[in-house]
Amino acid sequence: MSELNETHHPQLKSWVESANQASTHFPVQNLPLGVFRRRESDEAPRVGCAIGDQIFDISAAAQLGLFEDAAAAVQACRFSSLNALMSLGQPHWTALRRELSRLLREGSPASAESGRLLAGQAESQMGLPANVGDYTDFYASIHHATNVGSMFRPDNPLLPNYKHIPIGYHGRASSLMADGSAFKRPLGQTKADEADEPVYGPCKLLDYELEVGFFVGPGNPSGQPIPIDKAGEHIFGLCLVNDWSARDIQKWEYQPLGPFLAKSFATTVSPWVVTAEALQPYRVEAFQRSPDDPQPLPYLDSPVERRQGGIGLTVEAHLLTEKMREDRQPPHRLSRASFAHMYWTIGQMLAHHSSNGCNLRPGDLMASGTVSGPQEEARGCLLELTWRGSNPIKLPKGQERRFLQDGDEVILTGYCEAEGRPRVGLGQCRGRVLPAD
Repeated sequence: MSELNETHHPQLKSWVESANQASTHFPVQNLPLGVFRRRESDEAPRVGCAIGDQIFDISAAAQLGLFEDAAAAVQACRFSSLNALMSLGQPHWTALRRELSRLLREGSPASAESGRLLAGQAESQMGLPANVGDYTDFYASIHHATNVGSMFRPDNPLLPNYKHIPIGYHGRASSLMADGSAFKRPLGQTKADEADEPVYGPCKLLDYELEVGFFVGPGNPSGQPIPIDKAGEHIFGLCLVNDWSARDIQKWEYQPLGPFLAKSFATTVSPWVVTAEALQPYRVEAFQRSPDDPQPLPYLDSPVERRQGGIGLTVEAHLLTEKMREDRQPPHRLSRASFAHMYWTIGQMLAHHSSNGCNLRPGDLMASGTVSGPQEEARGCLLELTWRGSNPIKLPKGQERRFLQDGDEVILTGYCEAEGRPRVGLGQCRGRVLPAD
């Protein structure tokens, strides 16, 4: 894990005024990276840094000769994805962060070139942060796993392996979608409990899943596992992920091999990747297991991981229905949870993924699975919040939801807060449901 340095100083201010507002997700202590281009332009997508409500154009700054160091990292930012930068490793990421911090602080000579260096986020189109070759989704919340298990196996909600091994499945990278994308309600095969035969048609029980994702950095050669103490060197940064789920399709197909078409139709990824280094001040202890729980096996355990494997990250899910949009109502918050409640850390997920010799590559995306907490209002999907639809959520002006309807937009957000430090956020992850064909 990275160390605190000058870029984390809580008193730093930026010459970009919106970055100094208490409400921003993107103060100068954050400096997340993403891929952008100005709307209505024919310019190529390239890497930028979020600062307040603006985007700092790294390539433009390089052309002006403003960078003094981090040459390899700056060159990697000329591409239309973050993969090249992710492949370079921690020393290069740290060097780029230091240079960006220097250029965006108050008093920087870069402020004189603001017209050439900044693009408004509202006037920019964001793409996926990386070309994702592989996507893996975990099941790391014991609260989510226990709730879901209780619905289908009341006498045995947690399967025997859950507390020993980070459970996951390989998702579909081709259906990852950029923030703000809309997707069609999926079609699939379902079978009602009272029916003799399955039918094919539109999903009726469409759900969202509030998740935290993280991108792999340099990766590892095939056959060489990543030790838990080195896992942090291979985690570039975090994002938000909405792993949309067709619950009725999932119920019929998931046995005996697990999720398939119920998960492969759409997964939305937020545009900004907050680097692991930016989140270092918000690290907390890993989840405190019950004394009766098994301790992680040695390949998933270390003093450092126990001491600061968790992240004090608050995540929220909001819903904006078609009627709310027409009535100009604000989104309705569905849930709020803490990522610190996850049973498995991101370091443990990555170390386990590579433990059989699986080679991870720059830009691979891993997601945590639904983030749920111990309280009812901290449940990270409608399946839990409505308890399989039996307890609908009440929305403003008489609306209610058991599962998602056409026109619904789900908005995820996440942020870290700590005493004496500015709030550092992940921004938003938005996706909207369209009718099935």
